[in-house]
Amino acid sequence: MPPITEVEGRRLALRNLDKVIHPATGTTKGELLHYLAATADALLPHLYGRPLAFLRYPDGPDGEKFFTKNPPPGTPGWVKTAEVRRHEGRTARQVLVADLPTLMWVANLVVEFHVPMWRVDRGHGLADRLVFDLDPGAPATIVQCCEVAGWLRRRLERDGLRVYAKTSGSKGLHLLAPLRPTESARATAYAKRLAVEAERAMPELALHRMKRALRPGKVFVDFSQNAAAKTTAAPYTPRAQPMPTVSTPVTWEEIADCDSPERLSFRIEDIPARLDRYGDLLGPLLDPAAGHELPPD
Repeated sequence: MPPITEVEGRRLALRNLDKVIHPATGTTKGELLHYLAATADALLPHLYGRPLAFLRYPDGPDGEKFFTKNPPPGTPGWVKTAEVRRHEGRTARQVLVADLPTLMWVANLVVEFHVPMWRVDRGHGLADRLVFDLDPGAPATIVQCCEVAGWLRRRLERDGLRVYAKTSGSKGLHLLAPLRPTESARATAYAKRLAVEAERAMPELALHRMKRALRPGKVFVDFSQNAAAKTTAAPYTPRAQPMPTVSTPVTWEEIADCDSPERLSFRIEDIPARLDRYGDLLGPLLDPAAGHELPPD
């Protein structure tokens, strides 16, 4: 039988803790769970109230990976879920990670955590965050993402928005700005408008279209993740990458100083020290009073 662990009064069967998930570093499932428990105080507030989507990779990044929004079979009765609108007016339940036991239960499945830009308790599709996913097309890297991020930051600040950044944990960079509750469709339209502006301002570097043939050497400014049905990798989530990398909040000084991809690549073992040094750099996103109105259309 798997070992039974009690977490805040909930009994969990945590399986295969010695299984190597990231062969490149020998990182085990147990080490991933330990990382999530150690960073739960920073991670949980960014998950709270947001219906989760999971990218599961139980056999590591080289094994089968599959994306799901539905609660998996065997979900404990104490795990909170919410009814969420899907396509064509249908609804389905999705998991809400509200506490440490739920976090550990989900982590036992070996997942990336992906969340929408809205919370169920504030209304479906009422975004409280704006997001840009800056995705480099080789040979461009996160270094070029940082150049585009600087332009977008200045442009967003002209409209009165405060902008925060994190690595994607893969190749790119995410920019986020707190909003007063805003219809997701309006947030998407605004983000698209700025992505188009970025391409016009930096045609040799920025791109607002997803077409693969246009991507090499440029940074795709993905605005689409503002849509109510879309999700983005949550802050502090581990990623299904060869190394146990993490979607990590970063400072604008780090972005300005980035001259190689290694400067903005962080793994699970790096995060506790960063939290000790900086606290949660994305903490302002959690303050409803920090949200800003979008400018008129």
